[in-house]
Amino acid sequence: MLALKIDVDTYRGTREGVPQLVRMLQAHQAGATFLFSLGPDHTGRALRRAFRPGFMKKVSRTSVLEHYGLKTLLYGTLLPGPDIGRKCADILRSVRDAGFETGIHTFDHVKWQDYVASKDAAWTQREMARAMQRYTEIFGQPAPTHGAAGWQMNDAAFVQEQQWGMAYCSDSRGTHPFIPLLTNGQTSCPQLPTTLPTLDELIGADGVDTENVADAVLAMTQADSPTGHVYTLHAELEGMKLAPVFERLLAGWQRQGYTLVSMADYFAALDVAALPRLAVSLREIPGRSGTLAVQG
Repeated sequence: MLALKIDVDTYRGTREGVPQLVRMLQAHQAGATFLFSLGPDHTGRALRRAFRPGFMKKVSRTSVLEHYGLKTLLYGTLLPGPDIGRKCADILRSVRDAGFETGIHTFDHVKWQDYVASKDAAWTQREMARAMQRYTEIFGQPAPTHGAAGWQMNDAAFVQEQQWGMAYCSDSRGTHPFIPLLTNGQTSCPQLPTTLPTLDELIGADGVDTENVADAVLAMTQADSPTGHVYTLHAELEGMKLAPVFERLLAGWQRQGYTLVSMADYFAALDVAALPRLAVSLREIPGRSGTLAVQG
């Protein structure tokens, strides 16, 4: 199996990228899990990362202005950030009505990505509660899963997922499913980590461009994997200007023999009792600035 995890970061990505992805997935009879940003779009505030090592190099490689648009890059600074959950509730529900799994990405994407790694339990629980409350308002029931914005987590966030009773989440990077072991010895719900690099991590490096990036990803999935893969895509990329790349990936994975599924279906095929217990640490990975939650 290959699970498709779709991170929806922005207002524009929700309005334009999500419907396009739904159509593409339906055409290929592919399952997927959509994880929504549910509060204000403050994408413009991400520019404060300009002083982070590697950030400007990544921006120059992946044409952020081209993919996100000027208006989105001004949200939260010169323009007020639109409330995604309130303005796009009908779109979010339409994804569920089309038969796809939905879950929480975050409330305020930039706020979570920039601060959660250094915040305490009270701050973390407050932000997660805001996201769960908004999700419940929109869908009429609690979210079944969570996938952290920017793969940024702390132990309190893992504890909150366990307290919510989630069967599985996907907040980390790694090579295979596992049960996270926290610093105090406590465990949280199983993690289905992203196992493949994202398009924006590959494009512009080592001769990879938009014309051959699909081939680069397909080369990584050619060999059999005992636990399959989890691929994270973004509504702002694969759902918009990079839609032709995603189309090639969908067709290529199906030729390789993969069944394209949601995280729920991927999890249902696992032997949970056999999953290893592993720590999660914050580490750098190629193609992305800063540190991420990575499987130990």
